[in-house]
Amino acid sequence: MIELGKMQTLTAVKKTENGLYLADSFDSNCSKTVLLPNNELDEDSSVGDDFNVFIYKDSKDRIIATTIIPYITLNSFATLTVKEVAPIGAFLDWGLAKDLLLPFREQKTKVNEGDKVFVSLYIDKSNRLCATTKVYELLRCDSPYKKDDIVTGTVYEINERLGAFVAVDNKYNSLIPLSHLVNTPKIGDTVSAYVTNVREDGKLTLSISGNAVAHMDDDAGFILDELNDNDGFLPYNDKSDSDAIRERFNMSKNSFKRAIGRLYKERKIEITEKGINLVQ
Repeated sequence: MIELGKMQTLTAVKKTENGLYLADSFDSNCSKTVLLPNNELDEDSSVGDDFNVFIYKDSKDRIIATTIIPYITLNSFATLTVKEVAPIGAFLDWGLAKDLLLPFREQKTKVNEGDKVFVSLYIDKSNRLCATTKVYELLRCDSPYKKDDIVTGTVYEINERLGAFVAVDNKYNSLIPLSHLVNTPKIGDTVSAYVTNVREDGKLTLSISGNAVAHMDDDAGFILDELNDNDGFLPYNDKSDSDAIRERFNMSKNSFKRAIGRLYKERKIEITEKGINLVQ
């Protein structure tokens, strides 16, 4: 099946002067095909070759394939830039030649050229790919995070009464209440925060107030210094005994795990069964 808005691997079944026609199986009589234009092909591309392509519609509303990977695919989320505002809505840069439409009715707040917007991609009633900023009900509520975990996410909505709504890992629903905001972020901003509560419905409550993030930076810096002073290796990891960690590093096990998690994500260390290694 050729699926609009998705990346998929298709097989070339017919060659024409315009390019190769692709199908989801090698069958020259396949009735459902999509064109991969010549400007997407190498000189040696031929019938029988497989292509990893994205399926969308061109400026004439025809289904077409491209080997370019867009910034967003169907039912996923991404922060995109507004390129133009037109009478029917805003057009977003999603990495393809034809810009992505964000209709006015799908805008929680009015957007302007140059704005960053957090959107999801969907298929509208006319079978066209469009963007929406109405993502609250689309984000997941089954995150693996628990209280005191440090998380990173994208601000997708600001509510003057409630606070900043954040898509943790660009997929999980969360809120930073007004009382836990240091400065009001902008839509599209990436923020680091810690989990103060996991609600019964699975949504996360976050905070960036206080010194939690600063403490994590200090802890991570201290661990890096210790690694440098010990030939790039320390025999401790996230399974080490809490008392041993406190005695060696003067920090709780949770603080230690957050710090090495930060260093691992930044590719500054490796975590093994024997301990942590400095990445050279």
